[in-house]
Formats: sequence, structure tokens, C-alpha cells
Amino acid sequence: MNESGTIQSMLTAKTIAVVGLSDNPAKASYRVSAYMQAHGYRILPVNPAVESVLGEKSYASLSELPEKPAVVNVFRLPAAIPAIVDEMLTLGLTDLWLQQGIVNAEAAAKAEAGGIRVVMDRCIMVEHAHRL
Repeated sequence: MNESGTIQSMLTAKTIAVVGLSDNPAKASYRVSAYMQAHGYRILPVNPAVESVLGEKSYASLSELPEKPAVVNVFRLPAAIPAIVDEMLTLGLTDLWLQQGIVNAEAAAKAEAGGIRVVMDRCIMVEHAHRL
């Protein structure tokens, strides 16, 4: 978890599903996703309470996405992570990024045991900016 090579590999992927992406520009999920989108990433919003954000249709769950994302970036409380991991395992998704402040060691261990690479408690925007 949090290996430099894994972080670098995830940053080279160009399609990111953002679970918990808000349409409120004051929220971190919006700011981080807007930054990543401005740097050439395709953002796939996953939030059942939002119709669209950043010019993209929002989906209720990972399983409803029209394409397979390279990375699943999560802006949800730690208690929501186990269900996200289960859905990723079912769908065969392999890269999970838990944003800064989101820690669920048990869910991360289950993800890794199932073949999912995990970055936890790191900001994808900060990591991207450091590697420019």
C-alpha cells in the first residue's frame, strides 16, 4: 500500500471514477476532480444524489458506469469503504485510491488480498502536482 510505483502507475491512468463526487465547488471532491480533469483525466462521477458534475453524467454506483475506470478515487467516510471494495472485487476493478483523511485498514487489507492495489490517506491532486 502507498508504494511509490503504485502511486505513479495510478497517476498514468486516464480514467478515474470518483465515488462521492459533489457538485458543490466548495467541496474537496469537486476541487480535486476539477484539477485532475484540467490535467487531462476523464472523470466519471459516482454519486446517486447528483445528476451531473464537471460536465459528466453522474452514476449511482460503480456497476452503473458505462466504462471500466482505471482508478476508483473515493471521497466517502471510512465506513463506506468495505462496500466499495466488495463492488470493486465483483467488477474486477484493480486500483483503489482513498483520499487524504480516509482510512480503513481492514477494507484496504481485504482489497489487497483480492488483488486490488491501494493508495490510502493520500490526495491524488497533491501527488499529481508533486510529480509534474
